[in-house]
Amino acid sequence: MDIGVCVASHVGDIDYVVRAEELGYSHAWLADSQMIWSDCYAALALVADRTSTINIGTGVSVSGTRPAPVTASSIATINALAPGRTFLGIGTGNTAMRIMGHKPQRIADFDQYLDALRPLLRGEEAQHQFEGKTSPIRHIMPDKGFVNFDDPIPLYVSGFGPRSLALAGKHGDGAVMSIPPDAQIMDRMWEMIERGASDSGRDFDRDHYLTCSLTTIVVLDEGETIESPRVKAEAGAMAMASIHYSYDQYRQYGRPPGSRLADIWDDYTAMLSDYDAQRIHQRIHAGHNCWVIPEEERFVTPKLIDATCIVGTADQVIERLQQLEERGLDQLMILPSFDPRYEVLERVGKDIIPHV
Repeated sequence: MDIGVCVASHVGDIDYVVRAEELGYSHAWLADSQMIWSDCYAALALVADRTSTINIGTGVSVSGTRPAPVTASSIATINALAPGRTFLGIGTGNTAMRIMGHKPQRIADFDQYLDALRPLLRGEEAQHQFEGKTSPIRHIMPDKGFVNFDDPIPLYVSGFGPRSLALAGKHGDGAVMSIPPDAQIMDRMWEMIERGASDSGRDFDRDHYLTCSLTTIVVLDEGETIESPRVKAEAGAMAMASIHYSYDQYRQYGRPPGSRLADIWDDYTAMLSDYDAQRIHQRIHAGHNCWVIPEEERFVTPKLIDATCIVGTADQVIERLQQLEERGLDQLMILPSFDPRYEVLERVGKDIIPHV
């Protein structure tokens, strides 16, 4: 199994990806969320200049904030800087849209978006819809060094549920997921992906399709347990992000939280109940995947961390990764909390990557 790293895009911290390359991480996925981090494509350009072997791309770019021709041109520009190792991860904007008070792009619109994006990534003509008008478009100077379509740009489609994963099967060279680190869940993910491929008439081959899931890893010291303060420091932001996601689902669609949140849900929703309704979207994702803000520390329990992250001794972590790989997961990308990110990068790079 490959281990990748998801990066909170930061133009002042390119050293992090450089070190990931040195440690043997296969991919660097730079996150795209315009109201939280640095612009992912600006950061990718800097990463391309400082690295030579690690695969680099978006983790993931957002269809709702970037029209398809803009996305295609942006990633093809990076492909000109890092030929043969550039990929595009794309999704509807679970955080990037919600943090502006909007829902992610609708599935039907995302399907249409991917229909246009796919040929554009090959430098071919596509049908692009804008303000009710459909026009054939293509990059008109692809051979002048501005962009690179000659080296293929793999398209990895992000999905959380059956409809988005079906689109990953229909359009993608791979699927990007954020699923509980449970090997049995992979069977259901494959079913959704392959159904999308079959329904679209696509000739599908698992051996040439990438599956990747986002979580984080904490390698325990001898005698250390999941209750350790270090575990909470390294994995807390990832665990807390799952609560943010569940709250958005509850607030916007009325969907109840999973059983893992039953113990804290009433307390969490009560905490947010008096917040300014016009700005609640700014508050929900405070610290998103980087820090746990002080008033939310009490919600990050060992039970929640165990449900959302991979925590164990090196041997236990390796065994869980092997189980996931046997069920068809090709890559796990880690997103540790921001402050201890280098420590996690080193530990996983030295204790886990050489053995999977």
